[in-house]
Amino acid sequence: MDPREKLAELAKARGTSLASLSRMLSRNPTYLQQYITKGSPKKLEEEDRRVLAQFLGVDEEYLGGPKDNSFRGRDDGGWVEVPRLDVDASAGPGAAGAQEKVFDAFRFSRRWLTEQGLDGGNLSAIRVVGDSMEPLLREGDEVLVDCREQPFRDGVHVVRLDELLLVKRVASKGGGRYSLLSQNLAYPPIDVGAKDFDIIGRVVWKSGRV
Repeated sequence: MDPREKLAELAKARGTSLASLSRMLSRNPTYLQQYITKGSPKKLEEEDRRVLAQFLGVDEEYLGGPKDNSFRGRDDGGWVEVPRLDVDASAGPGAAGAQEKVFDAFRFSRRWLTEQGLDGGNLSAIRVVGDSMEPLLREGDEVLVDCREQPFRDGVHVVRLDELLLVKRVASKGGGRYSLLSQNLAYPPIDVGAKDFDIIGRVVWKSGRV
């Protein structure tokens, strides 16, 4: 498959827009759309290709890179690198202006991910800021977010509300209404409709200092 077609397919499968991927690369929002539909640029720059492959969880060769420069090839099949994004999910007033830029990665055992029912290609790690989810999540913790499209169930999610990125416990109230709940009872629940917010992904793991 042509690298352009593969990129479009991978972005669609992950539920990520080409514009957001372009911003992750610190490019114009139309950069990848033009690459795919107009062939401009003719090929991805090496650093852009590396970042995209890491974020999407595929070998670089799928995106037009050489076989000996692959993302998964460095992991000898037993480990998966999950991208750490330069993004803050607020457990407080709200974090805006997230650029989704990859700056590092966590390495997870492929076997452990499989045992947890997780797919490394749909995972990313982001920071928590604020105190509204204490003691469950503390400022500075990093959370693993499962971005697969799946039926909703109550739990801790990263959501986008009014251009703010929040980490909250999301509970269905029925009738298309939801409550965004904080673990810290000093913060009142936020009542929203299904059209008022977007669920980015479910929080499935956390890291943090003891």
